[in-house]
Amino acid sequence: MKARLFEKYNKEVVPALKEKHNYTNVHQIPKMVKIVVNMGVSASSEKGALEDAAKDLSLITGRKPAISKSRHSIAQFKLREGQPIGCRVTLRRDAMYEFFDRLVAAALPRIRDFRGLSIRSFDGRGNYSLGVNDQTIFPEIELDKIKRQQGMDITIVTSARTNDEALEFLKLMGMPFAENR
Repeated sequence: MKARLFEKYNKEVVPALKEKHNYTNVHQIPKMVKIVVNMGVSASSEKGALEDAAKDLSLITGRKPAISKSRHSIAQFKLREGQPIGCRVTLRRDAMYEFFDRLVAAALPRIRDFRGLSIRSFDGRGNYSLGVNDQTIFPEIELDKIKRQQGMDITIVTSARTNDEALEFLKLMGMPFAENR
């Protein structure tokens, strides 16, 4: 069974974008390519921090995270080459749409004093990045079992060529952007 948001994309978003921009080919219409979720952990933090972050990330995404290791030694940060410094998950296809649906419908409204996402977080090529300060906004995380507050970076990679196309596409997909920022 396809994700609910994928059906919305095919039935509502594609015709709306095709009509507005007069695309001649269906491959010109913007779509989501992948979503990358990254949790960085301080190298000098306590021993179980990376395992806790990986466990939380696997609960949130439904996939086992890959452990990121440092490439270089940096003495000022007490960082050695090959030392684990975080974990990441790349979501594609159905898992990507399910995560995006949970992010927009359940997680973002749980942020305290949420007034919408900034439209300034596009990278110039149609990709959007946002930072979340606390992993407890996701309903999968049990508050009683959290030892430390952990933030994450979420990058939504689209096939849009410009930021304006990507902004319009993400608005049609249901992303809550702030109106006057």
